[in-house]
Amino acid sequence: MTRTRPGADRISVSAICTYDWSLEEDLAFYADHGITNVGVSVVKLERHGWIDGAARVRDAGLRVTNLIGLGPFHLARPGQWGQQRERLMHALEAGATVGAECLVFTTGPAGGLTWEAAADALEEALGPVLGEARDRAIPFALEHTNSLRVDVGFVHTLRDVVDLAQRLGVGVCMEINACWAERDLGSTILDAVDRLQLVQVSDFAVGTRSTPNRLVPGDGDIPLARIVGQVLDAGYQGCFDLELIGPAIDAEGYDRAIPRAVDRLAELLAGGPPAPTSPGRASRA
Repeated sequence: MTRTRPGADRISVSAICTYDWSLEEDLAFYADHGITNVGVSVVKLERHGWIDGAARVRDAGLRVTNLIGLGPFHLARPGQWGQQRERLMHALEAGATVGAECLVFTTGPAGGLTWEAAADALEEALGPVLGEARDRAIPFALEHTNSLRVDVGFVHTLRDVVDLAQRLGVGVCMEINACWAERDLGSTILDAVDRLQLVQVSDFAVGTRSTPNRLVPGDGDIPLARIVGQVLDAGYQGCFDLELIGPAIDAEGYDRAIPRAVDRLAELLAGGPPAPTSPGRASRA
């Protein structure tokens, strides 16, 4: 991130922030706004064309802090795993081309499986992919999800994803928007810090009843200064990835919301609170 604020070099902007845009539009936006650290969307690469899309990102000279996608496996449907593994292999190839610092995925839906059976299935489904990731020296990280998103994952707390990641020998993507109210979060962060590959940052307004409906840091109610401070105090050395999505972001516009979020997150990393500014706090409706 080409910003002068302390800690700005640890901020990246996920392609999820520009959800409705194509890879081409993302690359133009990054160039126009001096954004150099990014998270690249697997879906956007796939739509553009794996080989050409990865080459375009590489040639743009971006630091790719992560390559991110939704749950690759329908865990109750093992007959589909071969095709789903192939997609992950394409993602790994693209990750190698762009120099991705980690590959982030949710677990995929459990269907009718119990949590424990889904964990067993994920271990079996991911096995060949993890071997390939190790061969390519690309860290693999599991992301936990909001409990409303059972369509993309079955692990909904940071504590549970840490346990599962330890079992699989992979890293963790900490999604603050999905874990900020967890019991003893500071201890979980401290215990898991060596496994953290990425920390995703956004805000949330208490009373919101839809998802995804995230806000620019400081526009909502998550105690981000405390949580980011806990992550830093635990010794985390990686990037903080802005992942903004939802009607409030769409209404403000990507051109305004993303630079404002970068500035707010830079304030947090410098030790200050993300004081709200216009357009103000989002509606609790």
